[in-house]
Amino acid sequence: MNTNSKCNNTEENGICFCPIEGVIEVLSKKWALVIIGTISNNKRIRFNELMKNLDGISPRTLSIRLKELEKAELIKRENFAEIPPRVEYTLTQDGIEVKDAMIPLMEWAHKKSIQS
Repeated sequence: MNTNSKCNNTEENGICFCPIEGVIEVLSKKWALVIIGTISNNKRIRFNELMKNLDGISPRTLSIRLKELEKAELIKRENFAEIPPRVEYTLTQDGIEVKDAMIPLMEWAHKKSIQS
């Protein structure tokens, strides 16, 4: 992952919160984290099953996000030589780590939603 070398605004821990390229750019796109979470919940899932689980996403958007997540090495696309062809998606180790990093944020969001 490439960080923005022009960043002069860092927190105490040395992390720059300026826009960065790479994985964060992919994860910040609409549906990316939801797709990771859905794949995680199912362990292994096909495209049409993802479509059913992701209410409101278009097939084109899902296809684009899956390609981006695969390129970022967060998910793995596995082709099976069958008739009809079968493709399944799973999380890579990096994808599992992203999912694990999402858990505190999800817990915080849940806590806020029940306080409202």
